[in-house]
Amino acid sequence: MTETRDPASVEPLVLIVDDDEAMRRSMRFLFASVGLASEAYDSADAFLAALPDPAAMRPGALVLDVRMPGMSGLELQRHLSQHNFPLPILIVTGHGDVQMAVEALKAGAYDFIEKPFKEQHLLDMVEAGLRLSRERLGRAAQRRGIETRLGRLSPREREVLEGILAGKANKVMAQDLDLSIKTIEVYRASVMSKMEVTSLAELVRIVASLD
Repeated sequence: MTETRDPASVEPLVLIVDDDEAMRRSMRFLFASVGLASEAYDSADAFLAALPDPAAMRPGALVLDVRMPGMSGLELQRHLSQHNFPLPILIVTGHGDVQMAVEALKAGAYDFIEKPFKEQHLLDMVEAGLRLSRERLGRAAQRRGIETRLGRLSPREREVLEGILAGKANKVMAQDLDLSIKTIEVYRASVMSKMEVTSLAELVRIVASLD
């Protein structure tokens, strides 16, 4: 079977982007007190410079301040969205920035929290983000595994797979591809083996999950 990293088994990482040093220090201390690892950045540029490839990221959440010198939190969010950033984003905002927070939600942030906030409320919000992150990364890992299996198929096996997905009988595929029924059966078995499935229903399900 294709091995994929199970996000549930990987230690999560909370990312913090806030220009307020005291706020960064306070949040890191809070997260450490409940066993959550974190990394903090004082600007969007510093965060982007340290950002790994999305496919290599651990489960986590990004706690993002709205108002910062240089690139704002909303500008950073838009940039990340354009580059397939996989982690949920929690917006931290002041009372005067609620409209901005609403815009962030419309742009894909999973929630926002107003300053000043209760520590437990922040922890609850981050934990919700971590659960969402594990779900997203799990789906992404499964997708990469399926795409890897599809990449093993030869051009002829891809044609047979298309016939299978279209519900064609072996006899019909043999006529369409000008092959013997026996040859179609061999290709069909090879498709099942390379796709690592044991039933037609499973094959259809995993390929359909890519759409």
